[in-house]
This record gives sequence, structure tokens and C-alpha cells, in this order.
Amino acid sequence: MKIVKIKKIIDETPNIKTFVINEKIDFKPGQFAMLWLPGVDEKPFSFMDKDKFTIARVGDFTNKMFKLKEGDKIGIRGPYGSYFKPYGEKILAVAGGVGAVPIMSFVREYKDLDITVILGARTEKELLFREEFNKYCNLEVCTDDGSCGYKGFTTDKLKEILKKDKYDLIITCGPEIMMKKVFDISNKHNIPIQASLERYMKCAIGICGICCIGEFTVCKDGPVFTGEQLKLLEEFGNYKRDASGKKIKF
Repeated sequence: MKIVKIKKIIDETPNIKTFVINEKIDFKPGQFAMLWLPGVDEKPFSFMDKDKFTIARVGDFTNKMFKLKEGDKIGIRGPYGSYFKPYGEKILAVAGGVGAVPIMSFVREYKDLDITVILGARTEKELLFREEFNKYCNLEVCTDDGSCGYKGFTTDKLKEILKKDKYDLIITCGPEIMMKKVFDISNKHNIPIQASLERYMKCAIGICGICCIGEFTVCKDGPVFTGEQLKLLEEFGNYKRDASGKKIKF
């Protein structure tokens, strides 16, 4: 565990902030770190960059994070977990909401490849990293309300794109129901897929078992799973578990 200082806080959307820390940590796109607030809790977050974590306000821990100021200190340990591995030269990425974070790190790392990103959000105000994505890849924007780009779901745009072009790999991160649809579409087109899953975590090193999914632990075997692994996971896209291990339907 390292104690680091928050150097800068960037307001990305009304409910998403990027926290810049005063130390750079080497990681591979898709890996995560555990962030610790003394007296509060410890939670997993994907790396956006070596010194950046982009966080959505969704619960008690993130509400406390959003109250922090520049100069405040947090604990960090990591990186942990599996990561996105490029396959071929033509890659299609599907990112929903804050799932754009690990996709952004992948696109930046492999900018020399031919990458197209389908970026989705409910409204234009919730779209992440549009300017930066445009620097490194071909960007297709989708919003549920049509306030920017294609009006509709990322999966609808995915079907449209795959009618016109072929890809060597699909990677995805976002709401699990979205990723399950991306998985089904990739199988239909016989395209390899890698998906970043999210589950309740505590230890992050595969000991406590709270993040088990099928025969795997998300913290150690994941968070990035291949299509072959996803085929073994009955609960993928169907349900997750709370802190007690109780199943919760998506």
C-alpha cells in the first residue's frame, strides 16, 4: 500500500471526475488498482493513465471520493488483474459510460493499430474523452437520447458497422447487459472478443473469493476475460452478487 497525494481533480461530467495523483504507476490497459480512504473503505478502479483514475459517483465510497480536494491523500495498491491483449491490426472497441476508462488506456497504448471505438452514454453531457479518443482512433458516438451522434444503443451501432467491415478483435467495457449483447454479436460474426467485467471485490489477489464468477475470480483471472472464458460463465449478463454473496439480477 502506497500513500499518494491528489495533485489535480478534473470534472469530466456532472457525476464523473478524474483524480490525478502525484505518482506514476506502470500498468497494462484493463488492469485496476485498489483505492483506500482511511476510515471509509477500499474499492477497485481501472487505470485511466499511469497517474489518473476516472471515477463515477455511484455509492458511499465514491461520494466520499468526490468530497476530496487537491492535496488530500489516499492509499493505493496495484496494479492487479488481467488486461486487454491486442490481436491482429484492426480492432473494434465498444465502451459504455465509465467503461470508456480502460478502453481509453488501450487506445492510447496501441495507437499505431487501426482501432475504431463505439462510445456510448445516455446523453451528450455524459460522454467521456471524446477529444482524446479522436486523437488516437476512429470514433463513433452514440447517445440514448440522440443529443450527440447516433441515436440508439452501442450494440445497434455495432451491428451496423459489422455489416460494412471486418475486424480481428472486439474489446468491450461497460454495463454487463451491454457487454453480453456485444459478446453474442461477436460470436455471430466469429470475431474474438475480450470483455472487462466488474464484481464486488475485497482482497484483489484471489484469496477471499468474494468476486468469484464460475470457476474464476474477477480480481485475479479477470477483470478482462476472453470469449472462450466467457462461454463458461453462466451468470455473465444474467446476475452479479452483493457483499454477502447473494445473487442480484441485472
